[in-house]
Amino acid sequence: MTERGDLGRAGEDLAAAQLERCGMRVLARNVRLSEGREIDIVAMDGGTLVCVEVRSRRASWVEAADSIGPRKQERVRLAAEEYAARHDGPFEALRVDVVLVEFRRDGRPPRVRHLPDAIGG
Repeated sequence: MTERGDLGRAGEDLAAAQLERCGMRVLARNVRLSEGREIDIVAMDGGTLVCVEVRSRRASWVEAADSIGPRKQERVRLAAEEYAARHDGPFEALRVDVVLVEFRRDGRPPRVRHLPDAIGG
């Protein structure tokens, strides 16, 4: 596994733990869909189905947030809609969140920031 892959997996682990601490229930991780789309984490927040894009970086919040450009936002939104259409479950709404994970170079614990409804439709 590459260092980037290890960083991504560690970031997703931290993101899933953060979502669970916030009372969400993680349903699935690394869900692959059509046309190469992927959802990092699928969770339930009460009656809302939440699809989560995780961005892990060894730099700043800004760099992680800026890495989600318009094309990536569209791919994530389409993946969320496809997942929701395939899983006609007991949810009332669909939301796309982003979790930013910053691995700090100075050895301090990573920072995790949850941005609910960060990618609208």
